[in-house]
Amino acid sequence: MQKTSTIYLDYNASTPVDPAVVEAMLPYFTTNFANAASNSHFPGKIIRDTVTAARTEMAENLDCEPGELIFTSGATESINLAIKGVAEMYASKGNHIITWATEHKAVLDSCKSLSKKGLEITILPVDREGKPEMAELEKAIRPSTILICMMLANNETGVIMPVAEVAALAHQSGAIFFCDATQAPGKMRLQIPETGADLLCISAHKFYGPKGIGALYIKRKHPRVYLSPLIDGGGHENGLRSGTLNVPGIIGMSKALTLANERYWDDTTNYSRLRTLLEQIVTYDELGFVNGSLKDRLPNTSNICFQGIKAASLLSALPNLALATGSACSSALPEPSHVLTAMGLTENEAYASVRFSLGRYTTEAEIMEAAMALRENILRLKSEV
Repeated sequence: MQKTSTIYLDYNASTPVDPAVVEAMLPYFTTNFANAASNSHFPGKIIRDTVTAARTEMAENLDCEPGELIFTSGATESINLAIKGVAEMYASKGNHIITWATEHKAVLDSCKSLSKKGLEITILPVDREGKPEMAELEKAIRPSTILICMMLANNETGVIMPVAEVAALAHQSGAIFFCDATQAPGKMRLQIPETGADLLCISAHKFYGPKGIGALYIKRKHPRVYLSPLIDGGGHENGLRSGTLNVPGIIGMSKALTLANERYWDDTTNYSRLRTLLEQIVTYDELGFVNGSLKDRLPNTSNICFQGIKAASLLSALPNLALATGSACSSALPEPSHVLTAMGLTENEAYASVRFSLGRYTTEAEIMEAAMALRENILRLKSEV
């Protein structure tokens, strides 16, 4: 990949499309351009079969059935379909949904929207490490609980959540378990049966695939999960997501997921090594501390608080470093990170925190350059206080 003068350390927000993924996608923009729903002619049938093959390849990588995957525009749409689709379909069973304060805004805002329509939403707390208290979940479950939502790995801190335990509690109570696994592919092992999820989403641009394409897993047996669609139209994707299929995106996502699994050990080993180097340099002499669990987190992610400064000022002083102070989906909001404040950080500590997320193309030289520039400017900002 061609390098630029910018050191990109915001891979949890988005990744570049892998060259092999681009190559796989290109024919479906020009030569093989037919509509996958056009079954009356040969070009359409070819595309239909190609989409079927891509869906099968993804299912093999995720250890599920091809018919359990539907294609969406990405994680936000998948989350909305999962949560709102369950709420409508299972309204006769109950009206209570449980989630956690550190979930992605797509989950929290979907729940907020449903609360305005009369559903009861319980948002549970986390501890200082960003982890849940299982006893709190057990107390929160009611006979009217129809859905429990928990992300697999947090996008801001990288903290990995105990989704299998939560799924087991959900199933004991007869509730459905939805897992937002958006940050997982390529950074941790993702086999759907191991999560216990009845519903699970991923988004291609988080693992070196194209933007605008994602997938939602919907369990088909033991038990089968039913959803009400958000989009009505031609009945595509088993009637759950009408609209012309994004064929180049589907091909790209399938290829990217395969590559993520093939490169898993090499990529994650490199992430961990470089993250350790980064943390050792920028936190030396107690210059900062890591937010969240040091044990249960993604190997590429580090969220560090540099007390006594404002992260926004630090980032402004380093225009050649692509870093984040929170989720990309919340970056336009003036409030401190809801994830960090839910973990017990003060507003000042949250405003002083920076998320580092490393990727496939991060080099040791970049980490060294970035870390030394960060130290220099953190010390300068602290001296000016």
